[in-house]
Amino acid sequence: MSISQGIIVKRQVIAVGLILAAGITFAIGMVNPHTERQQFYDELAAAFVEPEEAQPSRAERIARALVQAYPRRVLKAEYRNGDWAVLLRDTWFYYAGGRFLPEELLYRVSHYRPIAFYDNYPRQMSSWTLPEPEQIDRFREMAAARTTQLPRAPHFFDTLYRARSHDESYTRVKTMRFLGNQVTVHHAIMEELALVERRILDAARTNNRVLAWIYNIDRVYGWHWRNIGGSQSRSFHAYGAAVDIMPRATGGRAIFWSWAGPNWWSIPYERRYHPPNAVIEAFEAYGFVWGGKWPFFDTIHFEFRPEVIILSGIELSTVR
Repeated sequence: MSISQGIIVKRQVIAVGLILAAGITFAIGMVNPHTERQQFYDELAAAFVEPEEAQPSRAERIARALVQAYPRRVLKAEYRNGDWAVLLRDTWFYYAGGRFLPEELLYRVSHYRPIAFYDNYPRQMSSWTLPEPEQIDRFREMAAARTTQLPRAPHFFDTLYRARSHDESYTRVKTMRFLGNQVTVHHAIMEELALVERRILDAARTNNRVLAWIYNIDRVYGWHWRNIGGSQSRSFHAYGAAVDIMPRATGGRAIFWSWAGPNWWSIPYERRYHPPNAVIEAFEAYGFVWGGKWPFFDTIHFEFRPEVIILSGIELSTVR
């Protein structure tokens, strides 16, 4: 049965029900006061009102975003065995509190931190304000805990990029030109990076800030098999799915939170080295998040995470 046919049948059932309700109400009205008759009719009519659909859970939203973000590799999302899961090629990965583990590793769920999907990744950055004392204390605790906290579960992205080790990862990367610089990245993101470049160069024709930013590029770093600095979690540079665009000169502005001193959280935006908005928007349009929007800021860092862009409501470009 098609959707339209189903709607018609549903309306016919409701109509018949209301006719029956009217008949019953008339019969009751012969012996009951108007107030009781109206109450009965209201309750009966309410029984035919369809309840609002429940909002999808966080697990479902992330699972479906992964399917949309990596359509040729993540084939479907499904609720199975009591949890949401995604089929990555021929293996099911279960949400597992945000860890996305294969079934045979679910017993090790307590050994890993969840993957960061940046639920608060903003479309636009709000005006900078000095954090409240409670937030400052939280930042300090988080920074101090980085070396001892559990590693982020790597299995989903290890499998997505087929990069479980240094040697395997190296076989997946290629070197390309990007804004006049050589950079080595995973072959799966080369098209997106080329489209980012085209959009930036288009913007530079009419935007002098973008043009100056391009001329100020010293080097572009890509693939590097390593963990995130000061942590046990694998960096997206290890997959070749992130680039750092290092400027020749920063004008004394901060580019990375851990290089900015003990009170890094107190540095306002105007004292941080930010690429022009047109550059940030070009990257986001093709699935890259910008590290300058993270509380632990990294303003030269762009990371290919199209699922985060989808979850944030930022529109991905369909231009290919």
